[in-house]
Amino acid sequence: MIYRKYRAMLTLARVAILLTVAASFPISATAQDAGQIVIKDYMFAPNSVTVKAGTSVKWINKDDEPHTVVSDTTLFRSGAIDTDETFSFKFDKPGTYHFTCSIHPRMVGTIVVE
Repeated sequence: MIYRKYRAMLTLARVAILLTVAASFPISATAQDAGQIVIKDYMFAPNSVTVKAGTSVKWINKDDEPHTVVSDTTLFRSGAIDTDETFSFKFDKPGTYHFTCSIHPRMVGTIVVE
C-alpha cells in the first residue's frame, strides 16, 4: 500500500516537472511578450510571434555560436550576432514575415504583424 502511495506521488511529480519544462519553451507569442526572440540551442524561441504594426522585435543570441536573422524578402538582414549580442527591427506594415539564420538554414521563424 505504501508503494502505491509513493508511486502516485512520483507520477504527479513527473507530470508537474513536464508541465514546467513545457511552459518554459513557448512556440508562439502574442504582442504582450513579443518584444524579444531568444536564439538558443540552434532555435528561435518563440519561433512565431504576432505583433501590432509599429512594434520593434529584438533577437538576442544565447548560443555559443554566431547566428543571423535574415528576412526571406530581404526586408531585414542582420550581420553575425555573437553570444549576448542583439539585432532589432521595427515592423511598420501588416503582413507575415518569414526569417531564417543564413548560417544554419534549418533555423526558421515567423513574425505576423497586425
